Amino acid sequence: MAARRISSFLTRSLSDRSSSLLSSLGKNSIKNGIVKRFSTAPALEELIVPPVQIAYTQHLIDGKFVDAASGKTFPTNDPRTGEVITHVAEGDAEDINRAVAAARKAFDEGPWPKMTPYERSRILLRFADLVEKHSEELAALESWNNGKLYEQAAESELPLLIRLFHYYAGWADKIHGLTVPADGNHHVQTLHEPIGVAGQIIPWNFPLLMFAWKVGPALACGNTIVLKTAEQTPLTALYVAKLFHEAGLPPGVLNVVSGFGPTAGAALASHMDVDKVAFTGSTDTGKIVLELAAKSNLKPVTLELGGKSPFIVCEDADVDKAVELAHFALFFNQGQCCCAGSRTFVHERVYDEFLEKAKARALKRVVGDPFKKGVEQGPQIDPEQFAKVLRYIKSGIESNATLECGGDRFGTRGYFIQPTVFSNVTDNMLIAKDEIFGPVQSILKFKDLDEVIRRANATRYGLAAGIFTSNIDTANTLTRALRTGTVWVNCFDVFDAAIPFGGYKMSGIGREKGIYSLHNYLQVKAVVTPLQNPAWL
Repeated sequence: MAARRISSFLTRSLSDRSSSLLSSLGKNSIKNGIVKRFSTAPALEELIVPPVQIAYTQHLIDGKFVDAASGKTFPTNDPRTGEVITHVAEGDAEDINRAVAAARKAFDEGPWPKMTPYERSRILLRFADLVEKHSEELAALESWNNGKLYEQAAESELPLLIRLFHYYAGWADKIHGLTVPADGNHHVQTLHEPIGVAGQIIPWNFPLLMFAWKVGPALACGNTIVLKTAEQTPLTALYVAKLFHEAGLPPGVLNVVSGFGPTAGAALASHMDVDKVAFTGSTDTGKIVLELAAKSNLKPVTLELGGKSPFIVCEDADVDKAVELAHFALFFNQGQCCCAGSRTFVHERVYDEFLEKAKARALKRVVGDPFKKGVEQGPQIDPEQFAKVLRYIKSGIESNATLECGGDRFGTRGYFIQPTVFSNVTDNMLIAKDEIFGPVQSILKFKDLDEVIRRANATRYGLAAGIFTSNIDTANTLTRALRTGTVWVNCFDVFDAAIPFGGYKMSGIGREKGIYSLHNYLQVKAVVTPLQNPAWL
C-alpha cells in the first residue's frame, strides 16, 4: 500500500468508502447535501450516531483484558456534546506494576525476543491486515472519542497507520551490527540488541498514529512494551491491541493501561524495571517525564513535545495558494497539532492581500459534526482545552492584536470554537509565543529574510517550519537557517513512514519514524575476541 500523506487531505474529497458509510447512517445523515458554513442546526443539532460498538474498556495486561486493581473507572467523553461515551478502567501504580511484570517476563523468558526477525515481521504484517479489515470501525471510534473528522481518520490516518506497520515489518529482519577493523590482533563486531521493556506514553490528538509511531519500531527491534493511553482517548489503542493478539503477538509483549498522568504515567516513567521511556505531549510534562526517568534508573528517554512553528510566506508567493496552505497548516485537526503552522509570517509586499484572503477563507470554514460530509472542523478535545484556547483568544484581544474573525465558541454545546484570525500580531504577544493548540491563526508581517530568520528562530521551540516561495535560493537559505527538525517547502504536514520527525530545543529529544526511530529501541554491544596468528587483519 502506498503511503498516505496527511497533506493530501488538503485537497482530497471523500472516497467512495467514506461516502458510503456516511450515507448509510439513515435518519441521522446530513440533510440537503453539504453543511452550510456556520449553520448550527444541521451541523450540531442532528448529530450522527457513530456506527461502532464499544468492545474494550479494560486494561490489556499479559494478553488478557482485566479491571483496574483498584476497581476504579473513569468516563471518556464525546467532544461534540461533552456526554459520556463509556467508562474505562483507571490505572494507577499497581496496574503499571502488573503490566511491567508481564512485559519483563515476556522479554526475559518469552518467545518474542528469541523469535526470528522474519517471524516478528510476519506478525506485524498480519496486524496491519487486521487493522485494514477493521478500519471503518477504528476510524469511527477515533472520531467519536477525539472529535477529529471521520474523513480524516478513515482516509488519511488509518492508511498511514497500516503503512507504518508495513514499513517496520520490513525493518525487522534488517537490523544488524557491524564488523569493525581495530588495531592489533582482534576480531571486533557490534551487536544491535533490543533495549528491553519500553514504557510509552501517547497523546490524545492522534491516538492511533502515535500508537504506530511508538509501537512499530519497538516491536520490530524485539522489545516488549507497556503503553499508557491518553486519558481523553483510550478507546482505539485498546481496540488495536486486541487485534495484535489476534495476529499472534505473544502475551505480555504489548500491555496497554489507561489512566492519568500523575498516577499511571508517573509510575511508568519512574519504574525501576522499565528500560526506556518514550513520551509525546506537552513540553512541561516532558520535563517531568525526563526528571522521573533520571531519578529512578537513569533510563533513556525520547521526547516529542510542543511547537510554535513558523509558516513563512515570501514576497514571490502565489497568494491564493499560500493562503490555502497556511490555512491548512494551522487549522488542520482543529489546530490540535504539535507542528501546526501557528506563526504565519507574511512579507510586507503581499501582507494586505494575504490577510484579506486568509480572513475570507476562515469565514468559509465549515464547523460541525465531524461525521458529516462537508464539515472541515470538529470540536476541541475537552473542556480544559476549550477554555485554554478561549483564554488565549482573550489575551490576543487584550494585547491589541486585531481580531479579524472568530474569537468565540461555536454553537451552544460541545467544545466547538470559531475559526479565529488575528492580524497586527507582534512577537511579544502570548498568542505569538505560546502553543495554543487550537484554531487560532496569528499573522505577522516581515520585511526581509534576515529579519524573518531571526524572528522565526526566537522561540524555545524547534519542531517544524513551512516555507512558501518559488525561488530555490530563498528556499535553500531558509531551510538551512531555521532551527527546526522538519522544514516543509511549498507543502505542509507531509508524514511518510520513512520521514523522521522530532524537534530542536524544547521540542524534544530524538526522532520518530524512519530508520532513526530504530535507534531509540536498540543497545549497541561491542564484542572483542583475540585472534591467534591471523592470515589478515
